[in-house]
Amino acid sequence: MKTYNVAVVGATGAVGEEMRLVLEQREFPVKKLSLFASGRSAGKEYEFKGGKVVVQELKDDSFDGIDIALFSGGDEVSKYFAPLAVQQGTIVIDNGKYFRMDPDVPLIIPEVNPDDLKWHKGLIANPNCSTIQMVMALKPIYDEVGIERVVVATYQSVSGIGKEAIAELKAQTASIAKDEEFEIKAYPYQIAFNLLPHIGSFTENGYTTEEMKMLDETRKILGDQNIRVAATTVRVPVYRAHSEVVHIETKKKISLQRTREILSAFPGVKVIDNPEKLEYPLPLFAEGKDEVFVGRIREDISTENGLVMWIVSDNLRKGAALNAVQIAEQLIK
Repeated sequence: MKTYNVAVVGATGAVGEEMRLVLEQREFPVKKLSLFASGRSAGKEYEFKGGKVVVQELKDDSFDGIDIALFSGGDEVSKYFAPLAVQQGTIVIDNGKYFRMDPDVPLIIPEVNPDDLKWHKGLIANPNCSTIQMVMALKPIYDEVGIERVVVATYQSVSGIGKEAIAELKAQTASIAKDEEFEIKAYPYQIAFNLLPHIGSFTENGYTTEEMKMLDETRKILGDQNIRVAATTVRVPVYRAHSEVVHIETKKKISLQRTREILSAFPGVKVIDNPEKLEYPLPLFAEGKDEVFVGRIREDISTENGLVMWIVSDNLRKGAALNAVQIAEQLIK
């Protein structure tokens, strides 16, 4: 089997650490793993396949001899270093938002639009975590009966921001339990025991950048500029795994039984939908899992061709690291 020199950029962050774990768990054919981060993180050691890998400072010439690089170092890092890596012959799979809507860069969910990899020019974008899990559930329905409109509300965990937000939620929760004062840094308001209807920055139309991603990225991934998507994205005091309630208006009527059948048959999707026994997806159970879990599947009684469903997925796995590694797996096929 051919092996590859692989790099993880942003290796000490929450997604970067997950990328390293996924590479090992899925037995990706790594010849040599290189871990890159900022200078302040250089020298840290991580285990990989029974050995130790030392984190190196990311520099202009870091990609010499690297076949595939998984980027999760932030948009400024991607903006500067991804083109440099491509120039040095590295294929870049970028988890940031900077290149997602570039018409020359494919935006890939391997189960949904793998054929778009055929036109990559050395740089491939990983979609937003909330978009990935939604589109995974939309795709089989879209192929079966078409989709006119989607209205989605997300309930996104603090790990979407990173380690500092996880630590802040833990600290605030402990302080509140002891009736002590606490700091607010990662978010504009307290996140413990609270909800923040604001992810990203606000745009002129009143939607946030996170909400507009779900419209723009869904259209690009499905190759359909006519799908209407309205999103409200909410940060919730959950450590890991995002949840979404999705209302779908289809072009043709589809039965609930058929909906469950096609979702159950779609790679990477697992249906948990037994309300009589209180069986439905939960972020607590999705943590560390690769699947996109779908439940609470029912008719939207407010419209003729309507469905409603509840979607949960680990945002650090399928929403980021796993999807990136799956793209790499698709490439080496």
